[in-house]
Amino acid sequence: MIRVNLHYQLEYGRRWSENVWKCRKHVALVVLLRGVNVGGHRTFRPTTLAEHLKHLDAVNIGAAGTFVIRRRVSQAQLNAEITRRLPFDADIVICHGRDIVRLMSQNHFKDQPVRPGLVRFVSVLSKRPRSAPSMPMRFPSSGKWLLQILARDDRFVFGVYRRHMKVISYLGTLDRLFGVPVTTRNWNTIATIAKVLGKKTHLHDEAARK
Repeated sequence: MIRVNLHYQLEYGRRWSENVWKCRKHVALVVLLRGVNVGGHRTFRPTTLAEHLKHLDAVNIGAAGTFVIRRRVSQAQLNAEITRRLPFDADIVICHGRDIVRLMSQNHFKDQPVRPGLVRFVSVLSKRPRSAPSMPMRFPSSGKWLLQILARDDRFVFGVYRRHMKVISYLGTLDRLFGVPVTTRNWNTIATIAKVLGKKTHLHDEAARK
């Protein structure tokens, strides 16, 4: 009877842990700052901002201004917190962590094998556009392409570009094409975000088994 009760308690604890941290994954928010730490303009220390946001369980990812916020907070409150702590005005794009996890479960790059010199990326729209161009698209439209827009999934635009100086100007046209501010991250960064979102779930599952 004691063994049965102990097994029941461990199983209950494991399931409770899974439900709690699945909920955490769903309430988590992802912050992407636009146009910071580029070319010596609008520079700041992401690690410092993450430290100031530790009460929100913030995790800094890289130097481009990407953060995972794992504690429940409204997008309006989070926007105000970040705006207050940045030393300059910046476009702040916020999306739900569950959307990033969903993207990882879909293979938007199945026809784009990994090759040297090619970078897979995701551009995040600040909000849903009223209209969108037909896809796929290539830049330039003739000759050897430097950037391809493959598809859009809600606020997420998927593409691939070659490592070339002109790519920056082509990425800059996405704001005009979609009619809203856009910020871009490479696919590796998106994968890292998803890993951070799932990390605590894994740790608590392991703890529940012990």
